[in-house]
Formats: sequence, structure tokens, C-alpha cells
Amino acid sequence: MQLTLLSQLMRQLLIAILLFTQINFLSAQHPATDSTQTLEEVTVKAYEQNRKLMQVPAAVAVVSKAQLSHFTNTNILPALNNHPGIRMEERSPGSYRLNIRGSSLRSPFGVRNVKTYYNDIPYTDPGGNTYLNQLGFYNIQSLEVIKGPGSSLYGAGTGGVLLLKTNHANWHPGLSFDYSAGSFGLNNLNTNLRLGTDAFQNTINYLQLSSNGYRDNAELDRKVFTWDLTANLSDKGKITTHFLWGDLFYQTPGGLTLAEYNSNPKAARPRVGMTPGAAENKAAIFQKIFLAGISFNQKFSDHWQNTTSFYGASTRLLNPTIRNYARTSEPHTGGRSIFQFTKHFNEATKLNIVTGVEFQQGISSVRIYSNMNGNPDTLQTDDEINNRVFSAFAQATLELPHSWFITAGASVNAQNISITRFSNTPVSEQKRKYNNEVAPRLAILKQLAKPLSVYGSVARGFSPPTTAELLPSSGIIQTNLNPEDGINYEAGIRGTANSRRIYFDVNVFRFSLKNTIVQRRDAAGADYFVNAGSTKQLGVESYFSWSFLVSSPHMISDLKIWLTHTWNDFTYKDFKQVIADYSGKKLPSVPENVLAAGVDLALKQGLYMNVNYYYAGRIALNDANTDYAPSYNLLGARLGWKKNLHPKVLMELFIAADNILDEKYSLGNDINAFGGRYYNPATPFNFAGGISLHFNFK
Repeated sequence: MQLTLLSQLMRQLLIAILLFTQINFLSAQHPATDSTQTLEEVTVKAYEQNRKLMQVPAAVAVVSKAQLSHFTNTNILPALNNHPGIRMEERSPGSYRLNIRGSSLRSPFGVRNVKTYYNDIPYTDPGGNTYLNQLGFYNIQSLEVIKGPGSSLYGAGTGGVLLLKTNHANWHPGLSFDYSAGSFGLNNLNTNLRLGTDAFQNTINYLQLSSNGYRDNAELDRKVFTWDLTANLSDKGKITTHFLWGDLFYQTPGGLTLAEYNSNPKAARPRVGMTPGAAENKAAIFQKIFLAGISFNQKFSDHWQNTTSFYGASTRLLNPTIRNYARTSEPHTGGRSIFQFTKHFNEATKLNIVTGVEFQQGISSVRIYSNMNGNPDTLQTDDEINNRVFSAFAQATLELPHSWFITAGASVNAQNISITRFSNTPVSEQKRKYNNEVAPRLAILKQLAKPLSVYGSVARGFSPPTTAELLPSSGIIQTNLNPEDGINYEAGIRGTANSRRIYFDVNVFRFSLKNTIVQRRDAAGADYFVNAGSTKQLGVESYFSWSFLVSSPHMISDLKIWLTHTWNDFTYKDFKQVIADYSGKKLPSVPENVLAAGVDLALKQGLYMNVNYYYAGRIALNDANTDYAPSYNLLGARLGWKKNLHPKVLMELFIAADNILDEKYSLGNDINAFGGRYYNPATPFNFAGGISLHFNFK
């Protein structure tokens, strides 16, 4: 009762503060000055372009540490959702999905069909799964999201590419402590130690986050230790090493029917007939991960350089569910090597060639037992999965006079998988080979003026089924699944105005996909997958920002408003299952319209405020489009104060709130769930407050 009263008072206080500050600040008139670094000035790594965003012919979302820090410092979800075409979901605390232009259609949980790199090291495993939930907020300093097929340079995939960076942009020796606490038992602690010199940098980080969760059976405990080392051996050579250890536990409350959702959204999935409930069977994830990687960068001459990365990783996963108990061991290794050649013919003509290979090898062991109140009981299946992935790629970018940029690239991809079932008598083995799939890409950009550019591209995407789709929780091996294959056409425009204070980025795309992989769930909640014919996906993604800067006599140092909009028209073009015909139906999991907006304000006294609004339209929950999740509106805010306690000591205090309007909604819906068990209720109004101390040793 006291906690509920406190939440109501906090919500009313925050709404009053927001209204007061908006009326006062927006009614003031202040002259503007030169802008600080804006999005178009950021150097983008996507497609190994390593150039300003204005000269990159691709739909790329760049998320800086400043953007990540506009919320409660618990995860990257709200910052990603503020970018058009991207939708990150949380089915329960710690259980994430990443949807780029509808890519989560085949993901009942986890991140699939989005190739992810961790400091240039392949982080997505050979089976196609990405344990993004293992990384905490403080492990990520910045990220880039390539929207649409990136197969020409990043191997098989149709959803997109995620490039994660853990290194500080402006590294310096020091020590940082961050602590915050908040609603539903949230405790968030991070320690970051940076030792060495500019030529020999050590960064050691430990974070621990725990929460009781809003729903029953929704506790979370995440511990992550990382050690990054960068050694500049010479002006032309550099070595970086990365060590990651993570220990993650979270409970899974399960999906609810609409009646259960309306009656008690806090409840975990109840017992239904002979199927036990989530709390009764102690449904949860116990996940441990270890990763060690090393990258070598060598500049051989003014024209040639090479970056080569190797890694080894292992994941141990225990997963009691309502129907069984899975014990999985997933060791894997791999690497990526890129050669770059650059030649300047004159001041206006330059050629850049990128060529390389990427390989991964994994041997997984998956044992499924019956679940006896959260403990493994009778062995049901015992499988060994051998995955081998290889891709070779090449790309050329020609910079021509009058600011023309032409990029052409292609990759050849091969994947072999074998599944051996030792629980059968005799032992059985199923194999599948996805070989020699060529994925080309062509892109052209014209910089009409320094602050304005237009581009167009066409790319093919190829995406074999992941291990989790070939061997789903139903236990039935599905090597008959075929890979997805699609063509993406895209055009975009970027520009600035008013002395770079106004920035806009708009792109349109048409993506045609064949053999689309979609998820199904049976009566017991087990997943299985089918190829769903073809789809037609049309979209428009828009970003707009306007920065106001105030001269020194005034109290405001920075004021920025921004707005993003996503329009999707995603439908099945040809999809028939037995007697059901879903042709022309909307693809589930994707809202037709998404709108995000915000105001970022900073005062010279160290005070700042970030206000964020998010709207998602209604979402189809099944292929037949008979059930929809309603639209919802979210309001969030962060108020903070930064103060130098000493020339080398910076303190920051903040309070942040999410879902200030206390909206009732389901963020991570279970698509095509049997019996209409779609809904995973999201957290209502919640808040957190924290303190950060940063010590500079330099």
C-alpha cells in the first residue's frame, strides 16, 4: 500500500515538473550559437565505410552513449526504440527481442536474424543466436544498427546488423562508480577502472543488476565482468583483447490470455489442465557465458592495412520451462579477417577495396528432460549439433568527382549443420548443407551539397534457419526448413539546415522475402517453425532533430527537440498453410505506425532534463489477423545534475521515470501463441534514482 502511494506521488510530481519546465523554457527567447557535433559529423563504421554519415549510402542508426543515458541506465531498449525501423522488446526482465523491419517474426525469444559484432568480433554464434541479454547497460558505449540485409559484407542475414562498441570514445585513466535503485527492488551497480597510458589502455568493468520484477516469477540477477586491453605497438600496429564473463539468471512468467491479462497482469502463466504454471515449474533461465577475443590491426603501407580477429566462447544454459528442462552447452570459435586497399588518384577520386573472410565452428550439446518442479527428471532427447559457417566477401567503393560515391560488394556464404540424436536407438543423424549462396549489394550516393545527400541501393539477403529453429522446444528436428531469401530496394535523403542545427534523415524501402520463417506454438507452449511463402514489406523511416544553442550570458547551454516516425506496410504476399490462406494478411509483431519524440535540455549550472514520448500502433498477434494488441502511449523523463566536486572529480545525480502515464500494454507479445496466450504485460509506472562518481587520474 505504501509503495503504491509513493508511486502515485512520484508520478504526479514528475508530471507537474515536466509541465512547469516546458512552459518556462519553451516560452523563453534565446539567441543561438554554433552547434556541437551532430549526427552527420559522426564517423560511421558500417560497411567498413569509416566516413561521415552524410557519405554513407545505407540506412544506419547511430546510438551514442549520450543517447543511451537518457533513461534509467538499466538497458539499451528505450534508446534503440527511439530510432525508426527498430523495435526492441522485453518479454520479461532480461528476455529481449530485437525487431529490425519485422525481423523478430521468427523469434519467440532471443535475438535472431540480426548479425551482431562485439568490438569487431562475431558475437552471434554459429547457430545464428545472439545472447544480447548477457550484456548490461554499462558494457555498451555506442552502437550502430544497419537496417536491412547486410549479407554483402557480414555473412548470411536478412534482418540487419548490430555493431557494438565497449571502448570509451575519449579514453583516459580513471575510476567510475555508478549506483541506482528504484521500483520493484531494482539495484544497479557498476564499477569501471581505467589504467595505463594512451599507448597501453586497460579498461576493467564489473556490473551487477538485480530486480524483483513487476510480475510474479519475474526476478532478474545479472553479473558481468569485462576486461578490454588496447596496445599500440607502433604507429602502424595495434592489438586489442577482450575478455567477457557473464552470469545471468531471470525467471520467465510466461504469456497470458486476454482474459488473464485484463484480470491480473501481474500474474505468471497459471496451470491449465495437466500443464503446470510458470511459477509451479520454476520457469527460468540460468545462463553463463565466457568470451575471449583478440584483434590485430596492421597498416602495411599508405595503401594496405589488415584487421584480423579471433575468438573463443562458451555458453552454458539451463532452462526449466512449463513443459520440460533444457541443459545446453554451446562452445564455439571463429574469426574474421579484412584487408583494405585505398588509392587516391587525385583530390576528387579515390578507390577503397575491402575483401576478407569470416568463419565460425560450434559443437553444441542439448539435453531435454522432463521438468519436475524446476529440476531435471527423465531424459527425453539428447542431441549434438555441429555447425560450421563460412563467408568470403569483397566490396569496392569509388569516390568520384562532383561528390559521387559508388559501392558494390558481394559475399559467398556456406553453412553445414548436422544434428545427432543419441537418445534414439539406433543413434540417428540428420544433415543439411546451405552452400554457395551469393549475396550482392550495389549502392550509389550523390552529395548534392555539403549539407545534403541522396542515395539508393539494392541488396540481396540470405538467412538459413538458426539452430533454435532447426531444433525447437517441441523437440522435433526440422532440417526440412529452407533459408529465407530476399531482395531489398532502398532510397534515402539526409541533410542539414540552419547552420547544421536542423538535421533530417528519411528513407523508403521495399523488401520482398521468399520462404519467410515464422513461429508457431502448440498447446503445451512448445515452439516450432514453418516456411511462410513470400512477403511484401514496404516502409518509410524518418528522423528529424532541431538543436538550439544559447550564448554564454544565458542559462541554457543546449536545447534540442527530435522526432522519429516509422510507417510499415508488411503483408504476406503468398502464404497458404493446409486449408488456411493468409495471403494479403498483415505480418504479425509489427505495428503499422510508430512515433517517438523528445526534448533534451541542459543548463550551464549542470542541470539537465530529457523527456521522451513513444507511440506504437496496434499489432497483429497472429497470421490470420483475428487478434490485435491495442496501441499505447509511453512518457518517460530523466532529471539530473552534474557537478565538479574537484578538478578531477565529477558527480552526477539523477532521477528517471518510465511509463509516467501508467499505460497498460504488452511489450513482448508471443506471436501465433496457442489459445491466444499472447500477452506479456510490461512494467507500469516505475522510477529510479542514482549517483555517479567519476575520478580522473590524468
